[in-house]
Amino acid sequence: MTKMQDIQKKSDAELTELVQSGRKAIQEERFKDIGSRKAGVIRASKTEIARALTELSARRNKVDTK
Repeated sequence: MTKMQDIQKKSDAELTELVQSGRKAIQEERFKDIGSRKAGVIRASKTEIARALTELSARRNKVDTK
């Protein structure tokens, strides 16, 4: 799992890639057989996506207010 300090150091392109890869991981995990799904993978991916989107939103709002 990526910490918020690590996410803040990444560029916008890296954050966008992180969101895309996280969404793909969730999709792949959801379409597995019921017995082989791992809720921890989905939960961790959702957390990373939320952190990345929060940072992207904060950066956009910071630029808009200047």
